Amino acid sequence: MPEFVAFSVVILLLLGGYWSLVVFPKQRAFKKHNEYVRLLGPGDEVITFGGIIGTITSMDADSGTASVKIAEGVEVKVLTAALTRPYVPEEVGLHARVGIDPAAEKEAQRSA
Repeated sequence: MPEFVAFSVVILLLLGGYWSLVVFPKQRAFKKHNEYVRLLGPGDEVITFGGIIGTITSMDADSGTASVKIAEGVEVKVLTAALTRPYVPEEVGLHARVGIDPAAEKEAQRSA
């Protein structure tokens, strides 16, 4: 019987560790992303999950889609889940230089 109790405690500790290290951070990131998408609106520049940069022209909350203008006369319809982050040219340029320019790495660490 004591072996069963000890085994149960170990399993519960492992499940608790898994929950706190894997599940909880993913839930937090999901909530943060949903809040970001909820605050978006027409005119905001975004980067999609595929790396496409564009400007939101309209959003449909009911269907979970957004129309994104990626070039003059070219508009695509994407899922709002694919809108990953705002487009900030300076930030994108800085991250593109990390690994190539040592000064960029230091600057990226300061801004993080």
